[in-house]
Amino acid sequence: MSTEGQVITCKAAVAWEPNKPLVIEDVQVAPPQAGEVRIKILFTALCHTDAYTWSGKDPEGLFPCILGHEAAGIVESVGEGVTEVQPGDHVIPCYQAECRECKFCKSGKTNLCGKVRGATGAGVMMNDRKSRFSINGKPIYHFMGTSTFSQYTVVHDVSVAKIDPQAPLDKVCLLGCGVPTGLGAVWNTAKVEPGSIVAVFGLGTVGLAVAEGAKAAGASRVIGIDIDPKKFDRAKNFGVTEFVNPKDHDKPIQQVLVDLTDGGVDYSFECIGNVSVMRAALECCHKGWGTSVIVGVAASGQEISTRPFQLVTGRVWKGTAFGGFKSRSQVPWLVDKYMKKEIKVDEYVTHNMTLGEINEAFRYMHGGDCLRCVLKMQD
Repeated sequence: MSTEGQVITCKAAVAWEPNKPLVIEDVQVAPPQAGEVRIKILFTALCHTDAYTWSGKDPEGLFPCILGHEAAGIVESVGEGVTEVQPGDHVIPCYQAECRECKFCKSGKTNLCGKVRGATGAGVMMNDRKSRFSINGKPIYHFMGTSTFSQYTVVHDVSVAKIDPQAPLDKVCLLGCGVPTGLGAVWNTAKVEPGSIVAVFGLGTVGLAVAEGAKAAGASRVIGIDIDPKKFDRAKNFGVTEFVNPKDHDKPIQQVLVDLTDGGVDYSFECIGNVSVMRAALECCHKGWGTSVIVGVAASGQEISTRPFQLVTGRVWKGTAFGGFKSRSQVPWLVDKYMKKEIKVDEYVTHNMTLGEINEAFRYMHGGDCLRCVLKMQD
């Protein structure tokens, strides 16, 4: 029986308030309006960004809400005017939209898109500034324009990437956030050249994806920096060639790296979201040309600092969002690369659990052994 045009009642993990356990609720999901797509989510992964908003530290965080933004599923129905996807299509919802019409999309200089950001930042849909989620008539906010911790979600059509139907959704869901962010930081933002020396601060999913991207780009050395030595063995499989634990040194980590690399690294990547590490990542770069890319998201209100002379003498400080990838155009390309075994995805999945185990899954994510935990969304 078709559910098109009907309200669907399904299970979702609801964050009623900051820092309180997520609650599995029966949620009503309204049909998609014009320019919207309703997706049956089959698999979703957990990311530190979900935990950051859930913690209450995110000034854009709204409660109650349905978190989640790294997922894959199948289109259930589409609203009026939607032409690029149809029911049955396999898709990855993308928090970084791509409308191809706005000033940002047309600039040729960025993957940021301005079309729906005003609505997604406010936890609603653009059409009527309302939510498509409710529980017994009470609206529940959207999150990042995706809200994938629900068995069904409604997203803007500019936030849907249509992918190869042969691709395993329990794996390629990771191509909705962490893995592209790391790969793209190297390939798109820094444009690392063969022979480069690269430093990666933080060896979680994003840091390992940076290492993998650097190896693919032909880096001669990929130095992994982390305070958890248990992460070093695993990182070798992703292209890290040597390890530095800041706790093993009395000198500041930037000085340690400058000494190790005859004057500094060519490229560094901060994949933690710690502003003092961001400074170290810039200052370990080589005078004259070293580039540091901020990948990690620092808590709201925090500021970065360094001495201007660091930049006067030729270092460059950059940032990246979703690795500079244009979501609808390039996520399908990343899926194709995965299908040809040109990029790793399976290797980042360390835990598989169910929607009902989501609170436990977040506890695993905060431990050092977990990279990505994928939740099976349907019973």
